[in-house]
Amino acid sequence: MDRYIQEQPRDFLAVATPGAGKTTFALTLASWLLHHHVVQQVTVVAPTEHLKKQWAEAAARVGIKLDPEYSAGPLSREYHGVAVTYAGVGVRPMLHRNRVEQRKTLVILDEIHHAGDSKSWGEACLEAFEPATRRLALTGTPFRSDTNPIPFVAYEEGNDGIRRSAADYTYGYGSALGDGVVRPVIFLSYSGNMRWRTKAGDEIAARLGEPMTKDAVSQAWRTALDPRGDWMPNVLQAADRRLGEVRKAIPDAGGLVIASDQDSARAYAKLIREITGDKATLVLSDDAGASQRIDDFSQSDDRWMVAVRMVSEGVDVPRLAVGVYATTISTPLFFAQAVGRFVRSRRRGETASVFLPTVPDLLTFANEMEVERDHVLDKPKKQGEEDPYAESEKEMDEANKQEDEDTGEQDMLPFEALESDAVFDRVLYDGAEFGMQAHPGSEEEQDYLGIPGLLEPDQVQMLLQKRQARQIAHSKKKPAEEADLLELPAERRPVVSHKELLELRKQLNTMVGAYVHQSGKPHGVIHTELRRTCGGPPSAEATAGQLRQRIAKVQEWATRMK
Repeated sequence: MDRYIQEQPRDFLAVATPGAGKTTFALTLASWLLHHHVVQQVTVVAPTEHLKKQWAEAAARVGIKLDPEYSAGPLSREYHGVAVTYAGVGVRPMLHRNRVEQRKTLVILDEIHHAGDSKSWGEACLEAFEPATRRLALTGTPFRSDTNPIPFVAYEEGNDGIRRSAADYTYGYGSALGDGVVRPVIFLSYSGNMRWRTKAGDEIAARLGEPMTKDAVSQAWRTALDPRGDWMPNVLQAADRRLGEVRKAIPDAGGLVIASDQDSARAYAKLIREITGDKATLVLSDDAGASQRIDDFSQSDDRWMVAVRMVSEGVDVPRLAVGVYATTISTPLFFAQAVGRFVRSRRRGETASVFLPTVPDLLTFANEMEVERDHVLDKPKKQGEEDPYAESEKEMDEANKQEDEDTGEQDMLPFEALESDAVFDRVLYDGAEFGMQAHPGSEEEQDYLGIPGLLEPDQVQMLLQKRQARQIAHSKKKPAEEADLLELPAERRPVVSHKELLELRKQLNTMVGAYVHQSGKPHGVIHTELRRTCGGPPSAEATAGQLRQRIAKVQEWATRMK
């Protein structure tokens, strides 16, 4: 507010983490501009029908009346303005331009990255609101995976020649966490053995979290999320136990399962009924009925809601404190929006918990919660350099479909899930990883599920360290033959992608090649010596940890020779 009132800009972009109070800021500012006669009316543009109604309700609470049902013609005198969707502006841009030209208007563009969703939406926004007196753009996730420029956003070129969005004010998750405005997020990751049949009829078995090709990761992930296997029931049971613990401190705390499609959502709701004995609220699409169900759930103290995709953005249910990420969407934008549903704090000390499959991309996003990103308008052109957001546009389009109709896609998948089991794998918090693997229902798992629901961020860290130390001590007392799971702390079990594994093999071969010249021994002899010294299989089958150990050993040998 201070920055805006001091500078009085025509365009202002505020980037603030979900849960930080963007709506409150925008409506306080709207009230100030109306009171000082800088503007005479307000137009709010939101991504969805549900959000449009939410804006109208929030505005009414501060004395600003917005019509969320406006479609055409003159506006009733009782209203200060309208709330519309980007799609609505896309259909009739001239209608909104005429309104903006007739009276001095403040346009609030909520989650403005959506104005870049399609070229026509962006062009419609430019056409409709170019004459506006003031434009306030808001977003919690300013980065997009494409290079569509976002209307009314300034881009500045960096030293690398790449243009990035420039915010007028940024309030990231890290800052909000320090101020107690948002909840600390504890991510609980689950691994397990997956078995599936490919289109060619081959049966494949793999463990979530082990390095695999991209296709294998995708198929193992889908196998885990199949409601007929054991992975989802075990994870839902663990999530419900966590919710029970959180409700001791936050009595109305709720849980949300984000599903990939309608069939899965129905199946998950059925599993929750079997596990808890209570019915879950099912939200299948962004229609009027769904909006009402979300509102009803928000006002109740029911335990669980299951929703398909679109609920990841624009659902303001502050009591949501436990989440299950049960979708295969792997874009940083969708992940940030999904986690954003759980971080809104109502009182200091509340924690949020999100359950994830052990998939490299998701664990990377979880570890980078506090990284602030901008929208990049130019893609890096360096050879071999991959843009982490390059492949996600199609996924985001899928994720943000307003109608979650059955597309028949699930019937055409090139594999069939056969069986899955779940293993508690690790806890991720504030960029660090804790815990050893544990069976569902075990005391070790309960140690982490039982973390209190009210804790300060530094207390979470301290408690996780204590729980891990206790788990390690308990493990050491057991006879070695009883260790049926990998009994190593999470930080010593890095989850690496197939690409990273290839890089490690390449690095090892380069190091061995250099040592060949230094020692005069053949490649094969050095590799055999490394295996004998460090243990483990040939490098083609070695894990990331084993490869790193061998790289360190060759470096040690080479240093000694010098």
